Amino acid sequence: MAEVRYREALNQALREEMQADESVFIMGEDVGVFQGAFKVTAGLLEEFGEKRVRDTPISENTIVGMGVGAAMGGLRPVVEIMTINFSLLAMDQIVNSAASIRYMFNAQVKVPLVIRMPQGGGHQLGPTHSHSLEAWFLHVPGLLVAVPSTPADAKGLLKAAIRDDNPVIFIEHEALYGKKGEVPENGEPLRFGEAAVRREGDDVTIVGVSRMAATALQAAETLAAEHEVEADVIDPRTLRPLDLDTILESVRKTNRAVIVEEGWPHGGVGANFAALIQEQAFDYLDAPVARVTGADIPMPYSKPLEQAAFPHEEHVVQAALATFRDL
Repeated sequence: MAEVRYREALNQALREEMQADESVFIMGEDVGVFQGAFKVTAGLLEEFGEKRVRDTPISENTIVGMGVGAAMGGLRPVVEIMTINFSLLAMDQIVNSAASIRYMFNAQVKVPLVIRMPQGGGHQLGPTHSHSLEAWFLHVPGLLVAVPSTPADAKGLLKAAIRDDNPVIFIEHEALYGKKGEVPENGEPLRFGEAAVRREGDDVTIVGVSRMAATALQAAETLAAEHEVEADVIDPRTLRPLDLDTILESVRKTNRAVIVEEGWPHGGVGANFAALIQEQAFDYLDAPVARVTGADIPMPYSKPLEQAAFPHEEHVVQAALATFRDL
């Protein structure tokens, strides 16, 4: 398998699906001539033309609304929102239209729409470009939510998202675009709702969401090398549907759980996971479920403050070790 960057894996998925199905097209701000804010759509305008790679005005509610209408009409649009924060301008179209139409029309109309959005801190882009808002979309029935952390998963899940007949919120982390990994050429789509066990261990379960899957893996290696603690590291890959069975199986083995996310603590993904674990695996827990989250503040612009506002390896190590203390 070839080693490619995360952005290139996404580009491969888009190209392969557009070649295979003429109903697939892309639209968004600067996706054509500029080749995307993060260069994910590089080369696609030249190959497929303006009809299928459409630059749009700066109007997120219009972009998503057009995507909903196109999907209802039988096309498979892939809409790019420049950052997840801008999706707030299209929440009516996402929540009240995309997520609800199939239900309201008794499944007579499908909405095969993909909304791609980057998120996350680390690039000094301030609070309006840097937050992690996956929990907001996780809350909405009717939406599928993907949070791939590796190039292979990014490609496989995007292919699956494009082929799905439901609206998919596809969240990419800005810090991952340059990361390299092995990616199969013309590989099959990945199934939604199947977590990846990134590392096996018997002492503590660490679940990392999006970029935090890599942070969790780094922490696990430190725990093993410096503290003789072997961690199971689980990357959920999709939040709706969620592979809860894999998480619970791990917790029943290790008797401890740490959830790592970049989003805010109140009402976050980790809070949801913690509730599910204690509801369905309480008798197996030897310590409370630990959560490592982003700081409960708007994302700072200052680089030192920004770095302090989201989790790092040492925070995960500390949280994991804390689960071994006498209660």
